[in-house]
Amino acid sequence: MSLYDLEITQWQTLLSKEPKFRTNQIWEAIHKNAIRPEELTSLPKRLRDTLSQTRDLDSGLQLQRLVADDNGLTEKALFRLHDGRIIETVLMHYPERSTVCISSQAGCAMNCRFCATGQQGFFRHLSTGEIVEQVIWAISRTSHTRGTERRLSNIVFMGMGEPLANTRNVFRALERINKAIGIGARHITVSTVGIIPGIRQFASLDAQYNLAVSLHAANDQKRSLLVPINSQYPLEKLLAALEEYFRSTKRRISFEWAMIDGVNDTDQDAQDLIRISIPLQAHVNLIPLNPTPGWPALGSPSARVRAFAQLLAQAGVTVSVRDNRGTGIAAACGQLAGTASSLGGDERLYSDSSAKIDLRDLLD
Repeated sequence: MSLYDLEITQWQTLLSKEPKFRTNQIWEAIHKNAIRPEELTSLPKRLRDTLSQTRDLDSGLQLQRLVADDNGLTEKALFRLHDGRIIETVLMHYPERSTVCISSQAGCAMNCRFCATGQQGFFRHLSTGEIVEQVIWAISRTSHTRGTERRLSNIVFMGMGEPLANTRNVFRALERINKAIGIGARHITVSTVGIIPGIRQFASLDAQYNLAVSLHAANDQKRSLLVPINSQYPLEKLLAALEEYFRSTKRRISFEWAMIDGVNDTDQDAQDLIRISIPLQAHVNLIPLNPTPGWPALGSPSARVRAFAQLLAQAGVTVSVRDNRGTGIAAACGQLAGTASSLGGDERLYSDSSAKIDLRDLLD
């Protein structure tokens, strides 16, 4: 258990001997202001001292390295979890806002051929707190960027892992990010390779979160090669689930399409994609493939990407081409490997804290 794994009811128990307003005071401070309890000067010193010595209020993420690209506008953090597993989080800055790309698992079981995370395999789900704390880190990091008035405005679940394979913790994190931190649902996007039960659960949340589907091919033979889970959830069933999602939520779906030279960038591929995009009124996001060590294919040339996009647009499909960020630090789409060697550059190390009190001692 760590600081952001605690639910508000657990804070109420922990603070049962304190005035009732303390719970909301701390809850708001740690979420909206990204302030740790022991740093909250409006608390009595004795309470701050007690909380600072509570082991289970430690951070769930230990920042090991932080590197930057794009003249500092893209930052990638490597975090060590309590069990030694590694995850990565990417923070992208724009003139007046920032977007954070967060992870939902350590590793990934989907085995997508061109994805560095999929190439390494699956280790475990992230807890609700481990997911939320990535957002808290991004808020703190953005607010401390000197000379700007940026704020963290967008959250994308497009980091390591398959979010809809970890629905219990991801859905709890979504609610916390939306309600406790205050990020609007329309500014939060969850990406999936097409886990149909997860898509149906996602639709039932009755919220205005965005859904992005990593499609990458619009016929079963090719998609099963690129995205092996397609063998379990083939396109016909996936599209039926997406149509059901679209009808029930009235929310536009995005298709993510990694442009791979000679693999999925032909005119026929474009026609196949048009055929399934039009009925769903889907937005298509073309992503020039980023290199990974375990996949030999190259990204489509820029001229081919433009021609492919033009075919979609002429057919009435809303299409955009992603501006890849962070390729110099392996922070772009599909490059998150969760290994120390993936970062390079200067490192900033943070030591562990000293002995702490067990939270159970305070709850007894």
